[in-house]
Amino acid sequence: MELRNNQYVIDGVPVTAIAEKYGSPLYIYESARMISQYQRMTGAFKDARVRIHYACKALTNINVLRLFCRLGAGLDAVSMQEVRLGLKAGFNPQDILYTPNCVSIEEIEEAVETGVRINIDNISILEEFGIKHGKEVPVCIRINPHIMAGSNHKISTGHIDSKFGISIYQMPHVHRIVETNGMIVEGIHMHSGSDILDVEVFLRGAEILFETAQSFRDLQYVDFGSGFKVAYRVDDVATDIEALGEHLTRRFNQFCQDYGRDLTLLFEPGKFLVSEAGYFVARVNVVKQTTSTVFAGVDSGMNHFIRPMFYDAYHEIINVSKPEGKTRIYAVVGYICETDTFGWNRKITEISAGDYLLFKNAGAYCFAMSSNYNSRYRPAEVMVHRGKDYLIRRREEMEDLTRNQVEADLGFADVDTKD
Repeated sequence: MELRNNQYVIDGVPVTAIAEKYGSPLYIYESARMISQYQRMTGAFKDARVRIHYACKALTNINVLRLFCRLGAGLDAVSMQEVRLGLKAGFNPQDILYTPNCVSIEEIEEAVETGVRINIDNISILEEFGIKHGKEVPVCIRINPHIMAGSNHKISTGHIDSKFGISIYQMPHVHRIVETNGMIVEGIHMHSGSDILDVEVFLRGAEILFETAQSFRDLQYVDFGSGFKVAYRVDDVATDIEALGEHLTRRFNQFCQDYGRDLTLLFEPGKFLVSEAGYFVARVNVVKQTTSTVFAGVDSGMNHFIRPMFYDAYHEIINVSKPEGKTRIYAVVGYICETDTFGWNRKITEISAGDYLLFKNAGAYCFAMSSNYNSRYRPAEVMVHRGKDYLIRRREEMEDLTRNQVEADLGFADVDTKD
């Protein structure tokens, strides 16, 4: 997005024009930004045999999935529903790695039937899977390296108290299961969680993964997950993907030489690919001044944009209706019957009722975590591609709230109104 002729535009299309056309609140995605982020990542690891699997839990709109499929990406899926969406979007089953957590063996068996690759992060499931499938169905094993590479405990998944992965200290048990059942381990995997700030800590985790991988002789790939941090504000710290690419490529190629053959270096970025490509637009309903605060109340809330409330996440907020002018300090809040505050003490050009406010970094985990709380409708989604806007999800209506409800014959006519 850029400011051009006193208008904020996304790939040449004015934001306010998109909002007027499709209504608010509204999610807007920029395909060019997704493409450039994908190319940036593949470029950072150009000297390795690299494969990028899009972590679709960040944003599962089928048009986004089709875009990454067209770019040549694979897919990281954490549920059977994501697997089915990936297949519908055109991904080859072997290009989908299914990495569930705490699901039943029945769901994993369902994934096996689709032909996708299976990633297991639980010893009991690994044992049950091995007894049934032996060497017939290769598996990937997710380890927990016991590192804390991220900044937020809620989205860090590789530390010692995490529910994700099999502890590196349990590898002797893993090997007994694998050897007893004649299993083929085709991949080894770790994911330290989102918002990686310290490349050196990540590289220490890589050494743990390399050491673990040496003891599995049938590997085809080593999967480092993702969690690469993007900037959420001006001068924010982000993962230096180019520096990581330089260091990890060199070390990975050395590992392959030591291992005796070339393997594939796998990553599963979600936020890195789509966060900065997404924008959320809400319309100001009221400007309310109290004894201590000026509130800008918008036509949305935590039901559409929960990250500030759930993660204390910062999202830059811009008044796209008034790109220039006097700046005031606001608390931007929603219309939900909760304390749903998007941001306190924000310096924003003077806001009036009817103005459109834009929230940056809305591509990852915004629509994906939306809900119908307060029985509000979920917004539409729009993709801007090559200078043209396309509706890629319709705004919900009343029928969407009641579609799966059943008006059962419960005999309420017999209820005594005095009870």
